[in-house]
Amino acid sequence: MNQPLPEITVDNLIIEIRGQKVILDSDLATLYEVETRTLNQAIKRNIDRFPLDFMFQLTNKELTILKSQFVISRWGGRRKLPYVFTEHGAIMAASVLNSPKAVEMSVYVVRAFVKLRTLALQYKELTDKLSKIEERLGEHDTAIMEIVNAIRQLMEPPKPKKKEIGFKLEPNN
Repeated sequence: MNQPLPEITVDNLIIEIRGQKVILDSDLATLYEVETRTLNQAIKRNIDRFPLDFMFQLTNKELTILKSQFVISRWGGRRKLPYVFTEHGAIMAASVLNSPKAVEMSVYVVRAFVKLRTLALQYKELTDKLSKIEERLGEHDTAIMEIVNAIRQLMEPPKPKKKEIGFKLEPNN
């Protein structure tokens, strides 16, 4: 059995488009050691297995943005817009290809998606905790400022009483 690609390689191939973590058809084909054309033909023969939450085709705008992010085009002279696959779509692609390498690599693809999902959840939990701490500090800051102001008022020396100037008449007794 060939030595599989390390997970970090798969992690780097997963990108976010339309709010979903996906992998390009060309990258998936490389992992499964088939030509992109072969992968896409197998998908088209089994299109019923690929609903929109498994796979979708990029728009011209999305492809332009994607190319600008990577600066150098990895997609060569493609005539058709690329497809992208979610985690479930990548697994389904391995099953329609039915090659030993596709099955082997699908495990790594799934692990990479799971790892990214775990990291995203940890990031969200950390963000939530920081927000709660900031909230508490904000409440404490207000309370502390009130205490400091009260202490300052207590520390002020009493204002001396003004002496009245002039004479006072006392009533006759």
